[in-house]
Amino acid sequence: MTPAIHPSALDLALGALAAGQHRDPFAVLGPHVEEGVIRAFNPAARSIELLLPATGERRVMARRAPLGVFEAKIDGPGGAGVPDYRLRITYPGDVVVDVDDPYRYGRVLTDFDLHLLSEGTHHRAFEKLGAHRITWGGTTGIHFAVWAPNADRVSVVGDFNAWDGRVHPMRLLMPNGVWEIFVPELRDGEKYKFEIRTRSGALLKKTDPFGFAFEVPPQSAAVVRDIAGYRWRDAEWIAARRERRGGLDRPMSIYEVHLGSWARVPEEGNRFLSYRELAHRLVPYAKEMGFTHLELLPVMEHPFSGSWGYQVLGFFAPTSRFGPPEDFKFFIDACHEAGLGVILDWVPGHFPKDAHGLAQFDGTALYEHEDPRQGEHQDWGTLIFNYGRNEVRNFLLSNALFWLEEYHVDGLRVDAVASMLYLDYSRAPGEWVPNRFGGRENLDAITFLQELNRLTHGEHPGTITAAEESTAWPGVSRPVYAGGLGFSYKWNMGWMHDTLVYAHEDPVHRRWHHSLITFSMLYAFTENFILPFSHDEVVYGKGAMLDKMPGDAWQKRATLRTLYAYMYGHPGKKLMFMGDEFGQWREWNHDRSLDWHLLDDPAHAALRRFVQDLNAHYRAEPALHECDFDPGGFRWIDCNDNENSVLSMARYARDRRDCLVMVFNFTPVPRPEYRVGVPQPGWYAELLNSDSAVYGGSDVGNGGNGGGVASEPIPAHGFEHSVRLMVPPLGSLYLKKR
Repeated sequence: MTPAIHPSALDLALGALAAGQHRDPFAVLGPHVEEGVIRAFNPAARSIELLLPATGERRVMARRAPLGVFEAKIDGPGGAGVPDYRLRITYPGDVVVDVDDPYRYGRVLTDFDLHLLSEGTHHRAFEKLGAHRITWGGTTGIHFAVWAPNADRVSVVGDFNAWDGRVHPMRLLMPNGVWEIFVPELRDGEKYKFEIRTRSGALLKKTDPFGFAFEVPPQSAAVVRDIAGYRWRDAEWIAARRERRGGLDRPMSIYEVHLGSWARVPEEGNRFLSYRELAHRLVPYAKEMGFTHLELLPVMEHPFSGSWGYQVLGFFAPTSRFGPPEDFKFFIDACHEAGLGVILDWVPGHFPKDAHGLAQFDGTALYEHEDPRQGEHQDWGTLIFNYGRNEVRNFLLSNALFWLEEYHVDGLRVDAVASMLYLDYSRAPGEWVPNRFGGRENLDAITFLQELNRLTHGEHPGTITAAEESTAWPGVSRPVYAGGLGFSYKWNMGWMHDTLVYAHEDPVHRRWHHSLITFSMLYAFTENFILPFSHDEVVYGKGAMLDKMPGDAWQKRATLRTLYAYMYGHPGKKLMFMGDEFGQWREWNHDRSLDWHLLDDPAHAALRRFVQDLNAHYRAEPALHECDFDPGGFRWIDCNDNENSVLSMARYARDRRDCLVMVFNFTPVPRPEYRVGVPQPGWYAELLNSDSAVYGGSDVGNGGNGGGVASEPIPAHGFEHSVRLMVPPLGSLYLKKR
């Protein structure tokens, strides 16, 4: 037990406690055998009685100065020790509440826990920090723990103590600076924050960095939530995922979704769909469309909807906008049952400055750098994580594992990797601090990303990581042991930019920009690329995908179909943002639903059918996905016909006898008698014609999708045989030898 305190020192300690300034509340509150006393503090109490269940005895606790401190005598040294007891608190208005005393319970976190947290190797810190229901000393309650090493005092506050930081001050565990308290009998659903008194005397109310649930924004309190009770139904999916080992040779067609605006309920005040409603509507839709994965813009709790989730407050909590955590698990379970993988956008690059968040968490730069030249993204108004600090790195690595383990997600798409890798990212000379070698590379961020990929791939084989990295940084998707960053995939931002610039050109001018559409093949196999048409391309005045295309409405749709066909034919996995599949006219707006009424128009319905058929062919044809990252899986047939703006290519499966020939015409001029070399002699069936009438086209082609052409022994393009094609205007053809 804590040794007795000298009376004068005790008076000072109790005065500090009453003022909310005592750093060691367990030294004065609870049972103290050496003093022969049990002491309690509650400034709102009118009186407190000590209840002794073993004997049924009730003892009135004496009030002592200062206000709110109550004492009762117990047997001292040599006596019976500390009895089992409870506190009966009477509040003004004769409100009586019986409570267990948190200050009669010992510490929970072990020295080993603290050691791992301190050295940054407690990769499941979410099991120790935050709020957890445990049974301690035979009593069930909530254990709260938070890292705030520079705080003068930390308390947990909530409705259960009238948000009074004097009532539940926490125990400081040295030397780590972790504070903890066990609050017996606290229930799920309680709102809470941590009240932190800084060294300067300021009081901060901070949300729990490890909170599992939060109030619905704009409210910001964490909510006590036991998330361990959900019964998963996806064991077969997880086992199969483990066998696939990431699936570089498998089809991956990703449907990128912002859950708050995919669809809403206008007849009910334009409300969001819940996670369960999305499970019943979005999941069947994505499956019907033939996508293999959903990628969700950040679902982690965020206070500002206009950030689309990229300014995260609760890194360990799915946003409460759409329902409780177990309902998000239900949604993921539904995806897996439908054969859909789930990728989450994950944001370890920065965090917002909200006063109740991570910024200046204990009154100092704890999660961020102190120097704004290292710690602030001036473009975004956010703060940069200090990747060189063990506890910060541990926080982020634990968070990555948390989503893979607790929510069974299949991968993480890491946002804004370029901003992490470069110390001078979006900074003028003199506005950044070089690394220890004088360079601009963020060495701490590099080692963090490498550890992230080693850890996630090692602990959860079959899950993936994808980097949104917009520069020419080498080896992003190469193994760490080979000097790479270790990601499974990298977004091909250069391909996206060049392709859209080319498509935006008037067809008559495309001959002068032909290299834009072919340049990507010079580096296509340097990384494991995902080809994205993402949300970033349909906001801020850039126009919707359909509206980017030049010409009248017919030409816009025809060009977009050929652009999509080109994407699916190009080596690399595929990503398409919601609404692109049916030709949304307006830019994406996070505050309203997609324009689903457009599907009443046959032209929009036909475009959606085209994307659906593209996905079907992509999944069915090994040549379109097996060798995405093998140069042997691709060959240009003719990439030099800039005068006609026509491209032709061949894609091969591992079995090179399995081959597709593809032709793309980026002008509104039909190309009859267009000769294309083919790898093998025989009949080439027309698998797909983007100009088919079923897709809203003019039906120019080679006998429709059921038709085709026979090869002729006429050499062309380095092959001994060739075919004569009718290439449709602004059209694309997929051909396969039968």
